[in-house]
Amino acid sequence: MTAPAIRSWQAVQDEVRRRIVGRVWRPGDYIPHEADLAREFGCARATVNRALRELAGEGILDRRRKAGTRVAANPVRRARLDIALIRDEIEARGLAFRHAVLSRETALPPAEVRTRMGTAAGVRLLHLRTLYTAGGAPYVFEDRWINTEVVPAVADESFAAISPNEWLVREVPFEAGDFTFSAITSTPAEAAVLGCAEGVGLFVLDRTTRRAGRIITSVRLVFHPGYRMHTEI
Repeated sequence: MTAPAIRSWQAVQDEVRRRIVGRVWRPGDYIPHEADLAREFGCARATVNRALRELAGEGILDRRRKAGTRVAANPVRRARLDIALIRDEIEARGLAFRHAVLSRETALPPAEVRTRMGTAAGVRLLHLRTLYTAGGAPYVFEDRWINTEVVPAVADESFAAISPNEWLVREVPFEAGDFTFSAITSTPAEAAVLGCAEGVGLFVLDRTTRRAGRIITSVRLVFHPGYRMHTEI
């Protein structure tokens, strides 16, 4: 009796993962070619290819062109980070969400921002400083730069009814980005806007997103004292 065909890439992924975890295929072992797996599972080769690409993205497989695919000798589990809506994060805690744009200007960015954004000297960007509150208490201070050449529609948005975070996630699809995490001690300016003492530790997230090779936005999020981030691997 033959095994039932595996039709979806998720099912192929699950079976490959099961064999790796069960040490059918051990770290460093080459796994069968895509065509052989497709025949075994009774599915299209493209289905197998998608499953293996996803596992390689997780750091479980090591794929090299013309060299085949093998189980990673030292698998690195990668955490997935989504760009969450600050509104959803706050409301998930059962707290009322509010945002207030503290300042808005079109300005020349400082050198470090210009480097991150990849813009030439003399190019002005939209600069927004926004405070998000949870239940009336400061939650996160957002310092954001937006390239209006990449996102021209932003010039007509007041951000009175919708926050910059929510508008960009909803209106401007992105292809890639990066995150940087750090900790700082609050300066007098940050202490004032977050309602905390000067010199306390604060969690900081710097993020850029891009589309068609150009940076859409660069943002620094400075969270209230005691903020914790949770993700899964």
